[in-house]
Amino acid sequence: MSKKEKGVVYLVGAGPGDKDLLTLAAEKAIKSADVVVYDRLVSDDIMALIPAGTKFINVGKNVGDHPVPQERISEILVEEAQKVQKVVRLKGGDPFLFGRGGEELQLLVSNGVDFRVIPGITSSIGAATYGGIPVTHRDYCSSVHMITGVGKRGTEPNINFPALVKLDGTLIFMMSVGSIDYISNGLLDAGMDPNMPCGVVENGTRSYQRKVISTLENLANDVRKNYIKSPALIIVGRVCSLSEDFDWFSKLPLIGKNILVTQPKSKASRLAELIRDAGGNPILYPVIETKYIRPINPPVDEFKVLAFTSSVGVESFFEDLLDKGKDARSLSDKIIIAVGSQTAEVLKKYGVIADFIPSKFDGQTMIWEFAETGKVEPEDGILLLRAEKGSEETIEELEKWGARYIDYPIYRTNFVDHESLDMDSIDWITFTSKSCVSGLLSTQDKNKLKGRTAICIGRQTEKLASDSGFKTYVSEEATIVSMLDRIIELSGGHDE
Repeated sequence: MSKKEKGVVYLVGAGPGDKDLLTLAAEKAIKSADVVVYDRLVSDDIMALIPAGTKFINVGKNVGDHPVPQERISEILVEEAQKVQKVVRLKGGDPFLFGRGGEELQLLVSNGVDFRVIPGITSSIGAATYGGIPVTHRDYCSSVHMITGVGKRGTEPNINFPALVKLDGTLIFMMSVGSIDYISNGLLDAGMDPNMPCGVVENGTRSYQRKVISTLENLANDVRKNYIKSPALIIVGRVCSLSEDFDWFSKLPLIGKNILVTQPKSKASRLAELIRDAGGNPILYPVIETKYIRPINPPVDEFKVLAFTSSVGVESFFEDLLDKGKDARSLSDKIIIAVGSQTAEVLKKYGVIADFIPSKFDGQTMIWEFAETGKVEPEDGILLLRAEKGSEETIEELEKWGARYIDYPIYRTNFVDHESLDMDSIDWITFTSKSCVSGLLSTQDKNKLKGRTAICIGRQTEKLASDSGFKTYVSEEATIVSMLDRIIELSGGHDE
């Protein structure tokens, strides 16, 4: 950073947890940050938005546990702003609602550091909404009040309970589970109705959200009985009686399900989005990465048929074609085969409509079904454009047909190293290719994977997974949408 450039600190509210509740302004700031200073409550999905090469600083704040003191956090922001152009201070919820954002800004102001503030959806509203609790309703209350459930340095808060009882509005106690007895007894002693409806929402807006609806006199016992832990908030008010009717989130078909996504990072976002929309918790664990092979010079002119077995192969081939100053028009005399509807969709993006799509997602079916069409003679030849070290079954089928062919690799698949996973917490494993199966097997103890439930795209993928000890199912179609539909069906859920 030049002397004329000044670093700017962006105080960013990350919202209550669900990635889809992140504001556009927050996402823009995160994706352009040089340094990100973040708390424990920022979800993994949001952290995944941070570009590679960005510096991470974990200040790990938890209720009653601040491994990095607040004063030091403020100093870190000043120090980093003096080194780089853009520092993002990422905080759960909204930075100005019990987020100590004001304290951090004071030190920035006193040191002459420029700053911006991006609000976030506060968990007090977001978690209540996902719990089916409207914090205001004209027939039930005319005000809402937010109160911290923890005092300075983790001590018990000093709350004026008689004043709160007189308000006759919805009371929301944040960071409050550890003070549950103090809060419930305080309200009761101040004269609140023991039968006042109450709710507690744990891990609000996340797939593993839990909720307890109770009454004021039973609240503390119900919280303990259900082992409710932080992060959670307490809601006191008649609006809590609406929770059962207004609860939509817990009715999503994959709520509470942890689903392992093994696709390459560049391909995983769509499946993860579909899982979240169905209420599931996608765990991004890319076990492979794909890399285009360069240079490539496939002998296109020598063959009548071009066969693509994956969307990555399509992308590699056409990006190379465009780099050479050509486009789909140069293939006007070719017959194009696409294995899988997803491969066909990517072809369309490059202006090509597949001439043939086999009924099943595997190379073997591709060859024998295409041979039966009579579109070409075996000697016309097939140029197989696919991954390095592709399936041998495809080659065997080509040779049975007597076809002239070249197996031309245009990308390669590499395994990605990972730390071992706690597989006991995983409900479903998704495999979109044989490489994903092999990649997971390379990173985990194979004995711990045996019997785990996996959903697969394609017969060959399913066979390898089954032979490796997984309990396997296959999607009806070779798409991630069909894969998700199958998970919902087998989980006993319903797609609303």
